[in-house]
Amino acid sequence: MGRSRQKKQQWLSFMHEDRGEAPVASNEGSECPLAGTRPENPARLERVMEKVCSHGNLVTALKRVQQNKGGPGIDGMSVTGLQVFLNKQWPTIEEQLLTGKFKPSPVKRVEIPKPGGGVRKLGIPTVLDRFIQQAVLQVLQSAWDWTFSDNSFGFRPGRSAKDAVVLAQEYIAEGYDWVVDMDLEKFFDRVNHDILMSKVEKRVADKRLLRLIRAFLNAGVMESGLVGPTDEGTPQGGPLSPLLSNLMLDELDKTLEQRGHRFVRYADDCNIYVRSERAGRRILANLTVLLRRRLKLTVNESKSAVARPGDRKFLGISFYMKGSVPKRCIAPQALIRFKKRVRELTPRRIGGALQTIVDNLSQYLQGWRGYFEFAETPWTLASLDKWVRRRLRALIWFRWKTTKNRLKELLKRGVKPEWAKKTAGSSKGVWHLSACQPVQAALNNAYFAHVLRLVQLASRKR
Repeated sequence: MGRSRQKKQQWLSFMHEDRGEAPVASNEGSECPLAGTRPENPARLERVMEKVCSHGNLVTALKRVQQNKGGPGIDGMSVTGLQVFLNKQWPTIEEQLLTGKFKPSPVKRVEIPKPGGGVRKLGIPTVLDRFIQQAVLQVLQSAWDWTFSDNSFGFRPGRSAKDAVVLAQEYIAEGYDWVVDMDLEKFFDRVNHDILMSKVEKRVADKRLLRLIRAFLNAGVMESGLVGPTDEGTPQGGPLSPLLSNLMLDELDKTLEQRGHRFVRYADDCNIYVRSERAGRRILANLTVLLRRRLKLTVNESKSAVARPGDRKFLGISFYMKGSVPKRCIAPQALIRFKKRVRELTPRRIGGALQTIVDNLSQYLQGWRGYFEFAETPWTLASLDKWVRRRLRALIWFRWKTTKNRLKELLKRGVKPEWAKKTAGSSKGVWHLSACQPVQAALNNAYFAHVLRLVQLASRKR
């Protein structure tokens, strides 16, 4: 037994075994690459746990968990400590998995604010449970993904939010210029476990994996030091939850396909495009009943609507008509959230080096622009660039504080003395002066480019 245990530890030596880099999924939000081949019978996978516990699958899963980082669960173990733990304890864990006796830990409740108000409840599993969920995900997603609808885009390899928006735009261009914008009320918190497991059982014959998935669903939630039961829902925060949510809503997708509807779904955001308001209201009413009866899910009537696409947003994007052609634009709500976040990152009355503020701001801007630059309104992005620079100028002008110091800084940056004196002694507000010519000349685009280069240099040294 000792020799066998030692051999298994060496076989699972993630630290020393190098099988190459894990494949990178080409979409946002997905943690599993597309399968190269389709199984002959995806409806009934046999002996899945052996595939889950295969060495190559585990190495890939570990790398994915390490790349995704994330905080510790209730046991306090960090991502950096997972590899050492596995090298010591994997034989025991593997035996529990292969005999169907593994018991996940409760998830840690974390609340994050929603962009539109309220909070989103996340359930953070332990890093060990995230590792095992990731290993399960890689096997199941490679077998299931191709069976899902072509109109489903969320948490799927090779698909992105941008792809979903483009398909919606195509439907509008075809004349389907009314949208049924359907919002599911607290979807991830209210998934019925029995209905979900019945769908899993149609695709998986391995009872060990069925018990494991049920155990993850029922693991419980630790909140304020107390563990409570989880009788429904798939807590957001674990790698397996997105795949299970897609499986749950696959019935909705298939129903819409059978009825010939033009629709786009990204996670629990579903838009259906029709030619008339009357048709849209009929579809929304029918789907409300269908979802309640078949899946025990509730449509949020206050957030759902039948409207023109330009009056709604989909994944942060809205549409406007240029002649008869729909064009993408940034939704007003997204612009409001953008400015709110920039204000939070550029506080005037809180200390902090300018380079640190610019560093945090640039990271946010890169991610935000990486998505929203595909909107077909470049003038909006140009306007936001100007607004951000003005925000920074106002911040710097405020921190210069006194008339004497402001005069010195303006002169040092080449502003003519008469203009420097007039501006430094002005009684007008910070925001007003941030747009005046002397301040713009002193803190021009070249200045901010220089600060950004210093930030990037410091980042590379770290």
